[in-house]
Amino acid sequence: MSTLVLGIGNPILSDDGVGIEVARLLKEQVPGITAEETNEATIALLDLIVGYDKLIIIDSIKTGQGKPGELYKLSLEDFGANMDFASLHGMDIATAFEVGESLGCQMPRSVSIYAVEVKDNSTFAERCTPEVADSIPLAVKQIIGEEKL
Repeated sequence: MSTLVLGIGNPILSDDGVGIEVARLLKEQVPGITAEETNEATIALLDLIVGYDKLIIIDSIKTGQGKPGELYKLSLEDFGANMDFASLHGMDIATAFEVGESLGCQMPRSVSIYAVEVKDNSTFAERCTPEVADSIPLAVKQIIGEEKL
């Protein structure tokens, strides 16, 4: 089974880069894993994910209700036009998958989406806030356990 770990975010907007940081650490800790980083959104993701059996997406989210660094596990069904998944704008991720399927693309059969609650995703900075940065190793450990990597 081919698996892609996709870290999404903007590495120069403080906590928005947390998905990329988690993907990098996963790649270090899980030998042979395929991990990609992108700041692309929605339909552009098809170029990266087509052909894989399993997809693990990691991005930031700002609910305003969780504490910074908290990790949420989501599914495609959790997304709709009003979901504020920090990196995905315009078209929601579930619709992008529907488009890929309707075009006959070989879409991943298994999709897991992890979102890290952020504190600041708008300040220009190449590092996450301390609360979010401190949560990265725990997020990696949790994803490895849940996904059996």
